[in-house]
Amino acid sequence: MFSHIHPDNYASQLSKKQHDMTALFSDFSMPAADVYPSAELHYRLRAEFRVWHQGDDLYYIMFNSETKEKFRVDDFPVASKLINQAMKALLIAIKDKPALRYKLFQVDFLSTLSGELLISLLYHKPLDLHWENATKALKTQLSTIAPVDIIGRAKKQKVIINKDYVMESLQVGNKKYIYQQVENSFTQPNGGVNEKMLLWAQQATIESSGDLIELYCGNGNFSIALAENFERVLATEISKSSVKSAQVNIKANKINNIDIVRMSSEEFSQAMNGERQFRRLEGFDLTTYNYDTVLVDPPRAGLDVDSIELVSRFKKIIYISCNPHTLKENLAQLVKTHNVEKFALFDQFPYTDHIETGVVLTRK
Repeated sequence: MFSHIHPDNYASQLSKKQHDMTALFSDFSMPAADVYPSAELHYRLRAEFRVWHQGDDLYYIMFNSETKEKFRVDDFPVASKLINQAMKALLIAIKDKPALRYKLFQVDFLSTLSGELLISLLYHKPLDLHWENATKALKTQLSTIAPVDIIGRAKKQKVIINKDYVMESLQVGNKKYIYQQVENSFTQPNGGVNEKMLLWAQQATIESSGDLIELYCGNGNFSIALAENFERVLATEISKSSVKSAQVNIKANKINNIDIVRMSSEEFSQAMNGERQFRRLEGFDLTTYNYDTVLVDPPRAGLDVDSIELVSRFKKIIYISCNPHTLKENLAQLVKTHNVEKFALFDQFPYTDHIETGVVLTRK
């Protein structure tokens, strides 16, 4: 089923993406793109599979995105080697244990470049003490592969066997950064390419002055790597779990010039305009920030009208996009006030049509 994954063709498929992006952005005065390739195999740090039960046998399945047909998955070459190891070991370990396999319908894996693993087991049954004891024994068994934690999920139930996060270590240039990554919270799926994205953003802001404002900061992925280039960083994020992780990550990396506030970019825009007051901003004087640089890494829908107006006030805009088409729409507005200085392509998702893009804009 993974016949489209041919490492021999990787260079040509990346070249096609580069050609497609050059065509997509041909309406703008764009510099030549810096292209950051992925590892050709075992690059994905997250994977999820349905579990199919057939008599005494059980195996993983996925669904063809076009035909919706299910197909069996014994190996998953795009996932990390650790996930591939754990996939097999897990099925062997639970096959003859009814408490663990009965009504199991999905397994999610989250691995790290640092070698940690988190496994989520999803059930159509309540999780009782018998299940919990069996899962503790499973954790001990699988820990021979790597440091592993397990989460059980059922209707209105979440049972954590030790912890529900992993600690990732990313090498950015000559420095290592530590990131807590929590189950079901957004993290970049391709760790190797994420390291390249962070280095690119770091180098793009190396001679910056003033402060950095980041919208959609997640677990602090960019804020933490860029903090050394700025006097202060103020980052916003709407997800409670991501804000909590960001606070953990600031502490773990011993950074003292980042503040995180839980609010949407729309709310932050209203606060900056003095249209609304927010209790969450008590103790922050937004008028004291030097609004020189803004970084945005929005969802696939891109920036809304108010956010475009907000970011266009900054001298420098760093825009990381997971959807080049909405980036193109946003650029049509942003190039009225700014020039595109840098353009980058990050191949987070080899062998697909998706590509992550990055642009740096400076005020005209």
